[in-house]
Amino acid sequence: MFYDVSVFVPGLLRPLSRSVGTSSPQIRLLSGFNRAQPLFGTVTAAVCAPIRAITAQTPRYPLLQRVSAVVPSLTWQPCRNLTYVSLKKGKRKTVSAVTDRFMRLHCGLWIRRKAGYKKKLWKKLPARRKRLREIVFCNKTQCRLLDKMTSSYWKRRNWFLNDPYQKYHDRVNLRIK
Repeated sequence: MFYDVSVFVPGLLRPLSRSVGTSSPQIRLLSGFNRAQPLFGTVTAAVCAPIRAITAQTPRYPLLQRVSAVVPSLTWQPCRNLTYVSLKKGKRKTVSAVTDRFMRLHCGLWIRRKAGYKKKLWKKLPARRKRLREIVFCNKTQCRLLDKMTSSYWKRRNWFLNDPYQKYHDRVNLRIK
């Protein structure tokens, strides 16, 4: 007597190759095998050939892609959330994450802090903590992208009293554009 495997194994637990096995009705129709007929002795090559051909064509997805249908947040891509047209005035809007994490110098360069400069400092060596306190310049591609993500308000020159970045605002012999 022929037993259907899908009755015993739930759909999420069995592998993909098993789920498209001989128990699916599409393959039974293609192979000419009827479930009402009992399976005697050996199966002929004419019955096995279409089954092997179809199971060989089924894609083998990694676990992350199989689970991503259930949990879509695993495969989300980062997005910049740039508003091209605002509802009130119809202008581009500044991405607030840029102004929170980066600072634009007047010469057009953008500076940022190193990643993890505030995280778990108790387990980092003093030399590493000193390196993390340093400020990093963004490269040309990043500066151009950050300029696109901010409005003209953030690109104008500001004068601050006792500005620690005063000597970096004007650069000599530096062409970024």
